[in-house]
Amino acid sequence: MNTHSRRSFLAAALSAPAFLSAAQKQTDARIEELKFSYEDYLYRTPIKFGGNVVDRVTLLNVNVTLRSRAGKVAKGFGSMPLGNVWGFPSKVHNYNETLEAMKALTVKLNRIIGGYKEYGHPLDVGHALLPAYLKAAEEVTREQRLKEPFPKLCTLVTASPFDAALHDGFGKLHGRSAYQILSSEFVSHDLAHYLTPAFKGEYLDRYVTAKPKPAMPLYHLVGAVDPLTAADITKKIGDGMPETLPEWIEYSGLDHLKIKLNGEDLNWDVNRVLAVERVAGETQKKRKIARWVTSLDFNEKAPSAEYLIGVLRKVKEASATAYERIQYVEQPTKRDLKADRANVMHEAAKLKPVVIDESLTSLDMLDLAREMGYSGAALKACKGQGEALLMGAAVQKYKMFLCVQDLTCPGASLIHSAGLAAHIPTVAAIECNSRQYVPAANKDWVARFPGVFDVRNGRVNTALLDKAGLSAVA
Repeated sequence: MNTHSRRSFLAAALSAPAFLSAAQKQTDARIEELKFSYEDYLYRTPIKFGGNVVDRVTLLNVNVTLRSRAGKVAKGFGSMPLGNVWGFPSKVHNYNETLEAMKALTVKLNRIIGGYKEYGHPLDVGHALLPAYLKAAEEVTREQRLKEPFPKLCTLVTASPFDAALHDGFGKLHGRSAYQILSSEFVSHDLAHYLTPAFKGEYLDRYVTAKPKPAMPLYHLVGAVDPLTAADITKKIGDGMPETLPEWIEYSGLDHLKIKLNGEDLNWDVNRVLAVERVAGETQKKRKIARWVTSLDFNEKAPSAEYLIGVLRKVKEASATAYERIQYVEQPTKRDLKADRANVMHEAAKLKPVVIDESLTSLDMLDLAREMGYSGAALKACKGQGEALLMGAAVQKYKMFLCVQDLTCPGASLIHSAGLAAHIPTVAAIECNSRQYVPAANKDWVARFPGVFDVRNGRVNTALLDKAGLSAVA
């Protein structure tokens, strides 16, 4: 289904709510009540990505009450950081302006979703209402007099806790994990309805496991302004938690490191990779750890594919070992692939898997990325549970490299993100950045999920993520 016909189809679905009646299931549910709230936290230490330094987060929390056709009631909960710096990077609007725009959209989404009274599966609710979300974002652009359009990625981020609450509540309504409600038993349409005819007769249970992996490696973030050694510290935090890379490696038993790069100075980027190799290598040698890996994340700041290739080749020239450790490269250049068509990744992808992250906002964008030579994709819970699962199915179908990243997700949003990674078979590791940057938001969760929010053996205890719904809230 092309973009135009998909939009026309969805618009028709919105204007005719009875459209799904021919495919109704007894397992379907409808929204009885919907409400949202916010939580604000300051970061323990700033994180730099995409040329910006972030030191705070606002969580959007959503509560929903669902009712089945038989009258059974269940409550669902979803939470996600309003990652405005990531979802709405702007050269003309400051942090508060983009955050307020997301909050304005939140009010509209609460009204749109809360007003949708048809019975259905959460996949169908999100699929049917997406055009209304995008229209609401356009209204925010006008009403807030934004000088830049409200981005689609940011719309997905704002809608994601609502979507999470629906999937969570639907799972609880049926006493099952949110990853066990994706078969034809619960979903009225096969994947061809949401993706392309190539998925005819298939459902998400083909691409998602019913049970989580029991444990997964933790990918620890090495931010561009994070101190590697004590000599790099200008002012100690002094809260008893690790402050240098060796301290973190020892504390959490790390063997997976994600290195943030600036993309503005090739020599700096190369030297950063080599510095991590040297500092981490010394610590791993003491720990008698022979195999450990890295990934590189430019957050779209690399000016070209040639720049990326230059970084990789110079790293290899300086240290073949450091080069071999690199598992993949994440979103090296601009997220707007349509405006950057000449920046193809065919040659770079011959060296290492090159994945899209910010660019992945639809199947159309995944197809364009493939055409441009990208060999993988990063899923994020902050783009919506339904959207992440559908894109995960497509990436697996296309036999591309697949990973799951988080948005420095704390609390319930980390459980959501980790659960997504743990139930997709080809994903090998998990990010849990909030334990480094905003542990205050995890305070009430550590004891409830041992080995998830406080990792000591390099592995996240994902065996716990098998409860009803999204596993976060009973």
